[in-house]
Amino acid sequence: MFPLSRRLDLPQTALGFLLQALREERRLSLRELTQLTGIDHAYIYRLEIGAKESPSEDVILKLARALKAPKRETDMLRYLATRPDADPGLVAHVHEDIAVTFEEFASAAGMVFRGTGRPDYATRIARVRRILSEDDGHG
Repeated sequence: MFPLSRRLDLPQTALGFLLQALREERRLSLRELTQLTGIDHAYIYRLEIGAKESPSEDVILKLARALKAPKRETDMLRYLATRPDADPGLVAHVHEDIAVTFEEFASAAGMVFRGTGRPDYATRIARVRRILSEDDGHG
């Protein structure tokens, strides 16, 4: 798992975490990603650190193509571009666990909790799987 950045006192967003993780997995610098996408490296950096949010669909697609992001991660980037409050920890967990589908991720990301306690990420995914299997008539 990649460390969450705290540059400029901004908490890294879930989108920023995933972009940085995908870029580092491809071993690309910001400038190399700029060359592949035509997107300014400063803008990509701001997305990664959380100083910018909600990139356009065109920007997401350019980044996903250049990063050779699998379909699940591309879908996650699209989802996260419209939800800047998504939990970076959940994204990190899902990114590490390739068995989690996009549908399971989106359902877990949209969960609402009462009180102060939140289940850990693996428990959330297990609950979502249980609910989805019941909805499909398999439970």
